[in-house]
Amino acid sequence: MKAFTFFILLTALVLLADEGHKHEAGKLGTVKFETSCEAAVRPGFQRGVALLHSFWYEEAEKAFREVARQDPACGMAHWGVAMSNYHPVWAPPNKAELASGWAAAEKAMAVGAKTGREKDYIGAIATFYKDAEKLDHRKRSLAYEAAMAELHRKYPADPEAAIFYGLALLGTAPATDKEYKNQKKAAVILNKELARNPNHPGIAHYVIHSYDYPALAEMALPAARSYAKIAPDSPHALHMPSHIFTRLGLWEESIQSNIASAATAKKHVEHVKPGAGAFDQLHAMDYLTYAYLQMGQDRKARQVLDEMKTIEKLDAENFAAAYAFAAAPARWALERRQWREAMELSLHPAGFPWRNFRYTEAMIIFAQGLGAARSGKIEMARERAAALDEIRKQIAGASGYDWASLVESQRMSVTAWVALAEGRKDEALRTMRASADLEDKTDKHPVTPGAVVPARELLAEMLMESGQGKEALVEFESVLKESPNRFRALHGAGKAAHIAGDKAKANGYYSKLKTLCSKADTKRPEMAEAMAFLSR
Repeated sequence: MKAFTFFILLTALVLLADEGHKHEAGKLGTVKFETSCEAAVRPGFQRGVALLHSFWYEEAEKAFREVARQDPACGMAHWGVAMSNYHPVWAPPNKAELASGWAAAEKAMAVGAKTGREKDYIGAIATFYKDAEKLDHRKRSLAYEAAMAELHRKYPADPEAAIFYGLALLGTAPATDKEYKNQKKAAVILNKELARNPNHPGIAHYVIHSYDYPALAEMALPAARSYAKIAPDSPHALHMPSHIFTRLGLWEESIQSNIASAATAKKHVEHVKPGAGAFDQLHAMDYLTYAYLQMGQDRKARQVLDEMKTIEKLDAENFAAAYAFAAAPARWALERRQWREAMELSLHPAGFPWRNFRYTEAMIIFAQGLGAARSGKIEMARERAAALDEIRKQIAGASGYDWASLVESQRMSVTAWVALAEGRKDEALRTMRASADLEDKTDKHPVTPGAVVPARELLAEMLMESGQGKEALVEFESVLKESPNRFRALHGAGKAAHIAGDKAKANGYYSKLKTLCSKADTKRPEMAEAMAFLSR
């Protein structure tokens, strides 16, 4: 009953958002954050909070610094700067962001505020930055979450307290928690605020994050289809719905979402930093590449990659940009099973600070290794597996998301295919299954539409190549539960069902693949195989 009520409320959000957003200056949604700052700066402060809720952190910081310039006695302006350097569901702040955030928090405490509520907001963000040299990111994030829980308890009528508390819960949700306790708790809080604030950008945004999981994604569809209408000037708001579209295999909607996001991000950066690319643009391009590849629209995917190659400098050299630069070309080669192309991949742009994002560099090395193993280049594959192990060791124990386990899964996958190439089938299957099990323990990071290649899909392909069609079908179907309408999994399930003698299932999966690729712009051999089966 609660789920149904939440769905109805979110549907109301869709209807109300389209009517409300056009009245908002800047088209960023409606935010009502009461402060004791001078009346003249309050609109600028509200704009900063709206930007913050759409994760437009750089622009939010600019807005808050301008408020502080106009009203030096506004301690909450410095709170905003500190908040702009803390990214709860992204990567932990780097050293520069930590320093900037702590300086702003100290400034906020020094300037002070005229109300106890504002002092509590300032105190809450200070708990995150305090003792950063002694406490790791997670401990400080949990301290901030606890402070926001208390603030929400003290001020139950304050919508921003509720919404920021919901975000804090999402920021501390363990990636290994398959019951999604924090996410569901956040959704309940957001649900209560929705009826009073249907045009608020943070509610729609954080509902999407709350349900960005295969078992829950259906619940976020209304929010996904409303957020872009609430804040159409935000590249992230235009992109964020594609998280849910990707979870549900709604590739057409994902494509349109990311085309709009990339274009808006590109237009913005041309204005503020001519000659640079936008990290928001790259983020959308990774999702766009993934969606095109699932529909067999390889020419369009290639166009996205060609444009990506023209980008040499960025508005922000952050983890989202690093991920897109590495993931998109790796997907391009591996999704199409072009093993030699995968072997020959290299990092682009060369001048990017890759050493700051070793887990993204690992994706290129993984693609090289897998390509080498499946091309019979065993020594190269072994060398690439060793390189992955070195990266794993370097990032093990780092704060934030557990990238080390995913890199280890990649290493094991390459090692498994080396073993298969050398005729050690039983060892290969054991190692590949262990790789899949390890990857399954941790949910994907919000930065990615999905693994470059799911380890369980690689296991299914190995089983099929080993003549175990029935067992392969089980694994392909498991992949499809997590990633509906995934091209390689649909083809693999159809082929495995055929090998296993289940013609009905083979027909069903191949028919879905045919429908999925009705607008394909290339002729992949997998489609030819499906069409040949269906024509019999």
